[in-house]
Amino acid sequence: MSACAAQGRLNETLEGLSARELARLLDEWEFVARRDQWPPHLAASGAPWRTWLILGGRGAGKTRAGAEWVKALALGRAQFSMRSLGRIALVGETAADVREVMVEGVSGLLAVHSPRERPRWETTRKRVVWESGAVAQAFSAEDPESLRGPQFHAAWCDELAKWRYARETWDMLQFGLRLGDWPRQLVTTTPRPLPLLKELIAHPASVVTRALTCENAANLAPSFLESVVAQYAGTRLGRQELDGEILDERKDALWTRDMLERARVHEAPPLKRIVVAVDPPASSGKRADNCGLVAAGIKEAGTLYVLADATLSAARPAQWARAAIALYHKLSADALVAEVNQGGEMVRAVLNEADASVPVTMARATRGKYLRAAPVAQLYEQGRVKHVGAFPALEDEMCDFGADELSSGRSPDRLDALVWAITALALTPKAPEPRMRRV
Repeated sequence: MSACAAQGRLNETLEGLSARELARLLDEWEFVARRDQWPPHLAASGAPWRTWLILGGRGAGKTRAGAEWVKALALGRAQFSMRSLGRIALVGETAADVREVMVEGVSGLLAVHSPRERPRWETTRKRVVWESGAVAQAFSAEDPESLRGPQFHAAWCDELAKWRYARETWDMLQFGLRLGDWPRQLVTTTPRPLPLLKELIAHPASVVTRALTCENAANLAPSFLESVVAQYAGTRLGRQELDGEILDERKDALWTRDMLERARVHEAPPLKRIVVAVDPPASSGKRADNCGLVAAGIKEAGTLYVLADATLSAARPAQWARAAIALYHKLSADALVAEVNQGGEMVRAVLNEADASVPVTMARATRGKYLRAAPVAQLYEQGRVKHVGAFPALEDEMCDFGADELSSGRSPDRLDALVWAITALALTPKAPEPRMRRV
């Protein structure tokens, strides 16, 4: 087909096919794949690449490219591998993401196979098995230690920029990627300016292809492109989420990526106080702001730990109230801190209706968001705040928050909740201290 296209005879060739032949052709990845979805031959150094990164926007076809690549390796397709590779790792943000996106998703491994070639998904063993004998094992970036021991010929890593323990998971995978004469890995992700991702892009054994959301328009709902592109095209958020660009933090941002990387820890020590902070949306419905929901704690020596970001989208009052109460009980927290500038007594009422036994501290903003956030950022600079794991969406807001707030113009709901939580723990007069607990 490529030869026909090069000679200007592609249309003539297609017209000579029957409807059945044309349908079969359109099912072939070798025919429909875009150039950014096709594996490169060599790294910039001229040697075989070890890491192929597909950096793309939402809905740009990254998952399909990853699934087709793994399929081709497992079946020993000539364009991808000289023979079937026996051991492949599938690494996703969570175990649920591996199952629901990489394996069972509409563009996942099971979907890209014809019925006669389709492998079986062994749910209990968390692996995909082909008739060729190839096996793809599923791993979660929430559990880096699960990669200690197994070994692989290849790996597919999806949405690396969202991994909770990105560095640790990546490092463990590298030790296991040691079988065959060309161990290699594919990373499919919408990029964020993470140090690890920047290192991989700059590495001489890496190759990078970029996929734009609009390039996959044929497989997306027209209404999605019309509404989302119209709203976000050209904005900082749009450049990242639609065009797959890596955008560094703003120069006037209160937080930096390096600052947050230095703050990262695996777990929290025993804490003397825990709060759950709620930043309720001013309205409801599909276009409403998020409901910021962040939990944090403080230990005896005064170090603070961000424990969870459970922010909700388009939630009704009863929904976010139940979510806040559930997080409160899950962490055995001491209080809920709720911002009441927008909702007033309604906020207290919906929380009391969800669980009247939970103590609620009402917080009212008397200064702008930037002035409230600045003292919290100073605590980070002093090394007094730690993040237990990673909170990608929250950290994106933090590194994009400047004097004029977020560059997208949206409300920094996650950041607001974080600021209320840290302020309640460390920047307001302390209440009597309860017993120590471990989280």
